[in-house]
Amino acid sequence: MRQEVDFLIIGSGIAGLSYALKVAPYGKVCILTKADAAEGSTKYAQGGIAAVMYDSDSFDKHINDTLVAGDGICDREVVEMTIREAPDRIRELVQYGVNFDRSGSRFDLHREGGHSEFRILHHKDNTGAEIERGLLEAVKAHPNIELREHQFTIDLITQHHLGERVTKHTPDIMCYGAYALNGNTHQIDTYLAKITLLATGGIGNVYTTTTNPIIATGDGVAMVHRARGVLRDMEFVQFHPTSLYNPREKPAFLITEALRGAGAILKDMRGNEFMQKYDARQSLAPRDIVARAIDNEMKQAGVDHLYLDARGIGKEELINGFPTIYAKCLELGINITKDMIPIRPAAHYQCGGIVVDRNGESSIHNLYAAGECSCTGLHGGNRLASNSLLEAVVYAHNAAEASIAKIGQVTHCHAVPDWNAEGMVFNEEMILITQTKKELQEIMSNYVGIVRSDLRLQRALDRLNLIFRETELLYNRSVITEELSELRNLLACAYLITKQAMARKENRGLHYSIDHLKEQ
Repeated sequence: MRQEVDFLIIGSGIAGLSYALKVAPYGKVCILTKADAAEGSTKYAQGGIAAVMYDSDSFDKHINDTLVAGDGICDREVVEMTIREAPDRIRELVQYGVNFDRSGSRFDLHREGGHSEFRILHHKDNTGAEIERGLLEAVKAHPNIELREHQFTIDLITQHHLGERVTKHTPDIMCYGAYALNGNTHQIDTYLAKITLLATGGIGNVYTTTTNPIIATGDGVAMVHRARGVLRDMEFVQFHPTSLYNPREKPAFLITEALRGAGAILKDMRGNEFMQKYDARQSLAPRDIVARAIDNEMKQAGVDHLYLDARGIGKEELINGFPTIYAKCLELGINITKDMIPIRPAAHYQCGGIVVDRNGESSIHNLYAAGECSCTGLHGGNRLASNSLLEAVVYAHNAAEASIAKIGQVTHCHAVPDWNAEGMVFNEEMILITQTKKELQEIMSNYVGIVRSDLRLQRALDRLNLIFRETELLYNRSVITEELSELRNLLACAYLITKQAMARKENRGLHYSIDHLKEQ
């Protein structure tokens, strides 16, 4: 199939959906999503979205909290722009039908680690699912938006597909759309677009344990890497300190930071508090500090989890304020009003990614990116809790404004050929893919995780290079499948994380190496 659209959107989370609603009055919109439309990281965001809504807080406080968490690497102008735009974007979400919890006429606000004030808007403890519901209903009701589920985007279309040699030094790389594997027909379709937006989410499944859904395989980042676009700060992978310890379950169930904001305390296997040894803010220190502290305590004690004690919070507040967590733990025989919650860190969020300007445009012309796959300069070395949904909706808005201004000056490239699968054979050895994926995740978890070293990074790179060559040989002779494409994407992301970690010769934010302690 060959289709022409004005706006092609890859991904159906908060960034993709809010962008679609804004550009829909100006042309034909098509959203491609690799699974069901509601599936994605947005749906799993429990805590909420950070914004200054009342005079008891201030933009300056939120800006400062973000800069402190980012450990000196944030782009201050981007931070100021994003946080000052936040109230307007919140009001738009409400207009789209998103319901945030209120106390009377005012929003009920939570506080999370790294925040100096209560400023987290939420819907109980399933805020992301509520945002996804509201936006998805609005998108499905819009006549100019076509939503195509189970469409796996393989690659961006650039001059490379016209027979030109494209390198990272090629000036004016252009995006003409994308090739996508149709999950129903198993054919690769060609989508020609004037403007393309990547809203593909994160890279969590590079690691063995992650809070991300299984579809978070770094697809957008890998596609831009292959298209020779610019990527940055991939070494800054945020591990959420508190995922529910349950080795039988993937993805790992997230225990929101808001629970610590409400008074829950981290404790060791003997029931003793330990965060006072690491930071004056104790259980409400920024995530990089808390995750490293938990990792250190686990290694010293030789255990595979610690505890979060929420028993000091009132029973009614726990059940009503955190119903999802309460119910999930109860399924496993844990009554959080009486029992401590077993927790451990899990890969959670990619702070780097596709470099974009303040309008969300990448280094590749007519290609925009928003949400977790992008690198805006907001998060720096470590994302402040609940700034992710905020960044996604702000940059989706900015990208939409820029796209609307540009759409009349862009034309389709009809010279683009359809995908050529001639000579490819169906590969029956699925074990090669599943085993390589498992090996990749173990390499990254063991060598490029919360704590790193020069030796671990070099060992990771050597092994990644080997399995990359094996996978490319398989890819170049096989009929394309989603599983094989995801493996290639995970490998690309793992390589980028490792290489950029090797290049950083200091401990900063989420990048922490035992070989650079003396340089601090």
